[in-house]
Amino acid sequence: MSQSPNPAAPQQVAPLLAVAAQWLRAGRPDEAIAPLRDAALLEPSNPIIQHDLGLACLDVGRVTDAVAALQRAVASDPRYADAYFRLGIALEKLGDIGGAIAAYDRATKLLPSLTEAWFRAGDLVYILGHHEQAIGCFRRAAASGGRTNFGRIGKARALLIENRNQEAEQVLRETLVVDPTNALAYELLGNLLSEFGRFDEARACFERAIAIAPMLAGSYYELVRCRPVTVNDDGLLQQMQTALATPGLEAGQRQRVHLAIGKAAEDSGDCGLAMQHFDAADTVRRSCASFDPTAFSNFIDRLIAYCTPELIARTSELGSSDATPVLIIGMPRSGTTLIEQIVSMHPEVAGGGELNFWNQRGAAWHRSGSLGNGAAGNETPFVSTENPVSEFLAKAAADYLGVLHAIAPKAARVTDKMPFNFLWSGLIHMAFPRATIIHCRRAAIDTALSIHQTHFHPILAFPTGGAELVAYFRDYQRLIDHWRSVLPADRFIEVDYEELTSAPEPAIRRMIAACGLAWDDACLRPESNPRPVKTPSKWQTRQPIYRASVERWRRYEPWLGPLRALVDVK
Repeated sequence: MSQSPNPAAPQQVAPLLAVAAQWLRAGRPDEAIAPLRDAALLEPSNPIIQHDLGLACLDVGRVTDAVAALQRAVASDPRYADAYFRLGIALEKLGDIGGAIAAYDRATKLLPSLTEAWFRAGDLVYILGHHEQAIGCFRRAAASGGRTNFGRIGKARALLIENRNQEAEQVLRETLVVDPTNALAYELLGNLLSEFGRFDEARACFERAIAIAPMLAGSYYELVRCRPVTVNDDGLLQQMQTALATPGLEAGQRQRVHLAIGKAAEDSGDCGLAMQHFDAADTVRRSCASFDPTAFSNFIDRLIAYCTPELIARTSELGSSDATPVLIIGMPRSGTTLIEQIVSMHPEVAGGGELNFWNQRGAAWHRSGSLGNGAAGNETPFVSTENPVSEFLAKAAADYLGVLHAIAPKAARVTDKMPFNFLWSGLIHMAFPRATIIHCRRAAIDTALSIHQTHFHPILAFPTGGAELVAYFRDYQRLIDHWRSVLPADRFIEVDYEELTSAPEPAIRRMIAACGLAWDDACLRPESNPRPVKTPSKWQTRQPIYRASVERWRRYEPWLGPLRALVDVK
């Protein structure tokens, strides 16, 4: 520990620390902050004081102050594992996911037994789509934590990512036998059960999780999506409104409660109240994440300018001849989950879910400078006269096939229903000219309204309301218009949600034929698909194909706000 330059400091600091300790023992971290801050001013290089100050600030929600104090702590003592761990928590609360992962990584290097740091790092890298890394972190949590709560939950999380769902359910149920007050285990079990359509059991788990830990009030979001809210759910709306007033409720939890209240209000027929809460949820999201419409629009400009018909034709001639990939793209909430359920009912098709592969490789492609300033031609690093298909593209194709074959080694086709692959359709076609890309289109206003009502993790650079969502939708349409003009019509298939739900069989037969597969009647019964559904459409996809979501926007017409600009957009 560094010595204070003030010789009198230790004598002055001791009583301040005693007062702070008294407040902390009394459960009043807010009162401890002032004496800790005064002590830190006297001994600014004392890492323990800075750590304790940061922890107190963290406890009362003064996250920016907590980060500053914890950064001073690790600067004074670069081997202070606990300070790095709590710095990770603070940065995570600020939305600095990269910084949080780096802090957890440093903490676990210094102290490999920090189970919760392994667990939190696993959660964050999973959100980023790095599933193998997440499995590694959760396994380390399980190994270091043993029979502790985070150890058991870490084991379950690793099993869930590996789709070893029965084993994960067993671990979670065993955890609840040992510790019936483990709210996180109840929440995870509820999510697992709802993914398989076991909605009554799932609701009971979510109710128990919230009762044990009111700070998990965001679980109401999953609870109300297990089925429509009815008059028999007496008091549920009031419970959720009360939950909003929970002191210290984190922004992400508050956002999900607002969305849950909105869903319940809509089910009860009060669309005015519903829209108030959907708008409130969007306001919370904006406070946690930012989106730059101008930068996104400029990015779309570069994609369009770069991916010319000549480039697509020249590179796709040399791409992989493998026809395994079936990409299902479109705006979120446009029907992509329904289409995957339909296609993966075919006995020769495996459902891969939302794979983050092309978002990662596309971002790497972008960072490499391949898009340049929008110019396309032989001068770019991506394509040259000497090397028409770069090593980057060839490796991406090989790696992607590795991912698909790991999911289903014997399937003729494997779906990837990541909606945001609409950004990378040109890149995907260049890598796999025989791949099938199914674009799901839905009326713009219905799509936007559904997005406005859905929780997306704040790490996604994606707007969920207002003029930003309108601008995003228009940029998406510009890019889709481009792909339609440059990609072969037999590889870029478009399905209208309204047409699919009105006359399912012709649209489904067209999709199956486009995948190069023989017809199978099972594709007409997507509600019978036994595979887990991990998207917000868990309940809807267990129902026979229906049209109740067509023109839903009319119920909300008086409250559309900026989204009204999309009413006449097809």
